[in-house]
Amino acid sequence: MHLTIAEAAARTGLSVHTLRYYERDGLLLREVDRSPTGHRRYCEDDISWITLITCLRATGMPIRDVSRYAQLVREGAGNERERLELLQTHRLAVLAQLAQVTAHLSAIDAKVEAYSSQTV
Repeated sequence: MHLTIAEAAARTGLSVHTLRYYERDGLLLREVDRSPTGHRRYCEDDISWITLITCLRATGMPIRDVSRYAQLVREGAGNERERLELLQTHRLAVLAQLAQVTAHLSAIDAKVEAYSSQTV
């Protein structure tokens, strides 16, 4: 199965521009396959990887860390500890963000409850 860049964009929820940026910035695991006419052809592995890095970006991982992670994966076996450390560090940052958002939500919920009781 091969997808055009437009199909890959639709499938991942990213723009064509973002996919090209990810490719140009070295965030993908391999060079995207090309058709004989030079059009990009994304495979299922490309889509899976793009989905993962989209998740990392959406949770605030800096591009430089995503790039480092991609580089480590491309290098293959032997650097799993460094990959793990990178992901664990990011996980802790996401947990801290989640705790902060949860606290903010509690404050909003308190206000909603206060206003709801006044209007009933």
